[in-house]
Amino acid sequence: MKVLMVNTSESMGGAAVAANRLTDALNNNGVKARMLVRDKQDSDITVSTCGNGLQNRWNFLWERLVIWMTNGLSRKNLFKVSIANAGTDISKTREFREADIIHLHWVNQGMLSLKGIRKILQSGKPVVWTMHDMWPMTAICHHVYECEGYTQSCGQCPFLRHPGSNDLSARVFRKKQKIFHSLPTTHPSPLTFVAVSEWLADRARKSALTGSFPVEVIPNVLSLQQFTIIDRIDARTAVEAEERYVIAFGAARIDDPIKGFSYLTEALRLLVSSGRFQASDIRLLLFGQLRDASILDTLPVPYTHLGYIDDAYRLSQVYSASNITVSSSLYETFGQTLIEAMACGSIPVSFDGSGQADIISHEKNGYLAKRLSAESLAEGIAWGLTSSLTPQELRRCVIRRFSEGVVAQQYLKLYQMIIEK
Repeated sequence: MKVLMVNTSESMGGAAVAANRLTDALNNNGVKARMLVRDKQDSDITVSTCGNGLQNRWNFLWERLVIWMTNGLSRKNLFKVSIANAGTDISKTREFREADIIHLHWVNQGMLSLKGIRKILQSGKPVVWTMHDMWPMTAICHHVYECEGYTQSCGQCPFLRHPGSNDLSARVFRKKQKIFHSLPTTHPSPLTFVAVSEWLADRARKSALTGSFPVEVIPNVLSLQQFTIIDRIDARTAVEAEERYVIAFGAARIDDPIKGFSYLTEALRLLVSSGRFQASDIRLLLFGQLRDASILDTLPVPYTHLGYIDDAYRLSQVYSASNITVSSSLYETFGQTLIEAMACGSIPVSFDGSGQADIISHEKNGYLAKRLSAESLAEGIAWGLTSSLTPQELRRCVIRRFSEGVVAQQYLKLYQMIIEK
């Protein structure tokens, strides 16, 4: 069986990391899998590129330019939406022709256009589309926040400067709808969606775009050879954290509003001001890109910003050094950092109400705080810092549910079912 993984990037971003890890897991479990990407970062021979540098750059810029112009020359929310008006036709590539199954992941920012997606879906090859955010089920946005428009028909989009009944989101919604409705109505469907959490699957089933297609739930995979438990004393020496309590917080971009850094800041302030913990006893380890460093000015505890980390062993040191790892995101389709942390023995603390609930069993292997409550998040942090959970217990949770063999077998079963039908 030959499976072609399609993603914008090989390793930059959460979806790329997830797709890359799944490719490895499948190859290690009897499936011949390749990646086809626009942006290749490493020399992995199982990863191919499509398009050329100049055309790829133009596709990216043209999409942003159209969004900017259509949105009244406003840069606000410029990268929170995608319209897929430009991209590469991968159906002409050798990798596409040789594949038995086409497996789409995150294909935005000039990777695939809507026309290209139509060609893929009408090629006669079965297509699996793993959703790492909400774009496949909405018109243009990657996260809907509180908007429910996608369940009926997009329009009046809160991400646009001048929302209306026929705004950019409404027009793109109709284009997507036309593509999906053009697919054969015979069963089985040529398109199967995979959600990385029950929360995301529930929303996909409610969408006017994706609700009529099969939606399976398969979590992201984690390589337990790459993420390991390191002796806590050694790990803390490596990251220069000597305090009694160490807390980790990481994201591709720490100051992205959706990551909810202000809730973490407020939760720590509550713990310190109440006298439950001394600020000098806590070290906050931050990893990820940071554009606005001023958000660190109000932190009530000592911190270390380690920058962007793409090395699994270095991340293992950070997690192993930490008593807990906090995710204060407004929404998470899954929560990749949480399973990485657990594999290294760090207790996960996060908000309830989205994909994290698939990972954390409240007060059993972590803490689920009330959604967007700094007070509840503070309680979760206190619980985690004083918990008796052992690193080995946490790692066993990951082995049972997110290890390469477990996740690869779920996809293999799905592939076989699709091909047999």
